[in-house]
Amino acid sequence: MKPFWCVLRIIVALFILYAGIQHFIKPDFFNAFVPDFLIYKTAIIYVSGIIEVVLAILLIIPKYARIAATGIFFLMLLFLPIHIWDVFSETPAIGSHKAAMIRLPLQFVLIGLAYKLKKK
Repeated sequence: MKPFWCVLRIIVALFILYAGIQHFIKPDFFNAFVPDFLIYKTAIIYVSGIIEVVLAILLIIPKYARIAATGIFFLMLLFLPIHIWDVFSETPAIGSHKAAMIRLPLQFVLIGLAYKLKKK
């Protein structure tokens, strides 16, 4: 893997790791992102945090980087509808419409990066 992609892989891993850790530090923040029709919202927040932390750690390990990138790709696809909904919501879960409008393109960037990393 070229140095550029190695550095990018580490940056993505750190970003995902930070996000995963936040699920445990500020679980109430993520509560608004979990749709009301789902039960066990707190468990969903913690499990998604665990998944993000594990995938981030695996992404740092070259031997497991492809499988981790694939996992991140599908996880970001799974989260995509939440961020689309947030853009059109009267009260965005992320806090403001401006933040939601910034977060949505970032989601596409993460999906694209994960896709590229799984191919490397």
